[in-house]
Amino acid sequence: MNQEHAHQLQVGIEAVKSREISNFYFVACGGSMATLTPAQYILDREIEIPSAVYSSNEFILRAPKALGPTSVVISCSHSGTTPETVQATEFARSKGALTISLTHLADSPLWNAAEYKLHYDWGTDARAEDNNYGILYRLIFGILDALQPHEKYARAIASVETGLHDAFERNKAMTLEAAKAFGSQFKREPLIYTMASGINYSHAYSFAICLLQEMQWIHSSAIHAGEYFHGPFEITDYDVPFIIIKGIGETRSMDDRAHDFCRKYSDKIVLIDAETFDMEGISADVRNYFANLIAGVVLRQYAQYLSEFRGHPLSVRRYMWKMEY
Repeated sequence: MNQEHAHQLQVGIEAVKSREISNFYFVACGGSMATLTPAQYILDREIEIPSAVYSSNEFILRAPKALGPTSVVISCSHSGTTPETVQATEFARSKGALTISLTHLADSPLWNAAEYKLHYDWGTDARAEDNNYGILYRLIFGILDALQPHEKYARAIASVETGLHDAFERNKAMTLEAAKAFGSQFKREPLIYTMASGINYSHAYSFAICLLQEMQWIHSSAIHAGEYFHGPFEITDYDVPFIIIKGIGETRSMDDRAHDFCRKYSDKIVLIDAETFDMEGISADVRNYFANLIAGVVLRQYAQYLSEFRGHPLSVRRYMWKMEY
């Protein structure tokens, strides 16, 4: 565990603990917003203080009435330069909110905009406990333990620090051949839908908008498994591809129902099922909160091989970072 990260977390958590808190807001854009969304799900399940997730610009334009000195605003931008997220963090501070920001780039505009700063590591050499999700989970379970101490939260933090990295590596190895098969079989698909519910929906969302649309230029849409039967299931057909993520938590019954129907009529289903994950080293009573993190690294590996078989690197863009928008 990076000791500088540990110190930054301790300072931020103590700041939350020292104030009266009436609400939490999670604010970011795109993949960073998807990164924060599981934290909102965890707070929603574990604490009575309300929380919400906002896209950065809408957070400013909507200007929630409850935003104020008893608010905690947690924002994230990988580069630390996303203008909307920087402005949203500055807006939150202007309202007196306690602001905590996560970024890979220290001394970036977001880093300087936030009152409390959290750096995370990135890249193939980054340890899971010090990457974006590792820092986020250590923050959220640290806040929970500070506000309402419980051994469960201490076990969750220990799971991040001692079990998560190895779990990532084992599950990537277990799904390597499946990822290669996905890349080979789906390389020419012009459209791929993603579907999930609960804490896993953020991965269906980010895979659709970031990995498929942004990085592969493949048409996609994230479908909530609970909403599938309220319109989207009408597009199901034998040649329509779906990636379905099934969790192990409270909303799995929705995933099961959607999967049961979908597989009757589509011959192109890719199933990512958390029940098959190796979660040794992660405390049993928080595995429902951690399975989505493993799903994320598994899906990233699927995207990597899809890009290789398509001859379209994940780094290629047409518009992003290349022009004014």
